[in-house]
Amino acid sequence: MASAAVSGQVDAGGTQDLDIPAQELASALERFSRDTGMAVLVDRQLTRGRRSIAVKGRLSATDALSLLLSGSGLMARYTRADAFTLQVAQVAQVPSAAAPKANSVSLVGSSYATSIQVAIERRMCHSLSIRPGSFRALLQLWIGRDGVVQHSRLVTSTGDVQRDAALVEALRNLDIERPAPSSLGQPVTLLLLPESSGKRMECQQWKGVSGQ
Repeated sequence: MASAAVSGQVDAGGTQDLDIPAQELASALERFSRDTGMAVLVDRQLTRGRRSIAVKGRLSATDALSLLLSGSGLMARYTRADAFTLQVAQVAQVPSAAAPKANSVSLVGSSYATSIQVAIERRMCHSLSIRPGSFRALLQLWIGRDGVVQHSRLVTSTGDVQRDAALVEALRNLDIERPAPSSLGQPVTLLLLPESSGKRMECQQWKGVSGQ
């Protein structure tokens, strides 16, 4: 176990300027603890092989931690306002949508896997930095009953830390636009393939979106 001591009273809701580069998650948490004064108690086995994305800007400690953990597949469990441990991401119980959304894509008869692919493809095709075809990545998603992505984990890097961060950010609160079936196994694992594989996502149907 690794812990970071804290001295004095910490205002977890107050904002401060933070600049924590993308790095191994254990090191990022140590830096986060030093910069914010929040106490961290983490099992090294839990953070092994996981990376953080960069955290930069004026943020509260709680918002910064949420951002830092994005894409790690882990979530914070607060033991008090200024101390936390980590646990594997879990889907919060939220009510499923009562009816299809008015602007949802028609996916009647499609499998839920297809719904997930369509939502991710559309989101990725909006940005040149994560447009499908030029990289390979393995992802895991935790999807709430309402069809909104609650957590994600970037299992393997795309090969570029800035693209990693852009991909993780693109998945934050992604709406699949269909309630997740109760039988859906969590997390959902996705493999994004480069153009050379012959199996990459296509952006042709999303022509005209910003950045293209």
